[in-house]
Amino acid sequence: MKEESKIALFSSGASEPVGPYSQGVVSNSIVFISGQLGMDLKKKRLVETVEDQTRLALNSVKAIVTQAGGSLDDIVKTTILLADMDDFGAVNGVYAQFFSEPYPARAAYQVVKLPLGAMVEIEAVAILKER
Repeated sequence: MKEESKIALFSSGASEPVGPYSQGVVSNSIVFISGQLGMDLKKKRLVETVEDQTRLALNSVKAIVTQAGGSLDDIVKTTILLADMDDFGAVNGVYAQFFSEPYPARAAYQVVKLPLGAMVEIEAVAILKER
């Protein structure tokens, strides 16, 4: 059996983890990106609006997939966690600025609470192309 690799990712262009986990992990050309919050990287705190939180969370996703050697085009699946499903339309508006067809598969859920009181958290899975 071939030995599988597991490499932890860290990008200074993404918010630091708020717990004992990696920003992302690469294993056999698959990139697993942990849930990203809409953090202002300089102030190390959440920004105020759901649109701005979504934008910064997706910027973090982009930074991590780039650190792995990929791009947003390599993302095949995203999961969006929302504190309020009424924000779904606003999140979609920002999300559409980051992805183009063929869009990644996606799920969106309303949850009771997100870390640090965030309004949105976004995780992703990418498959790196042979380069």
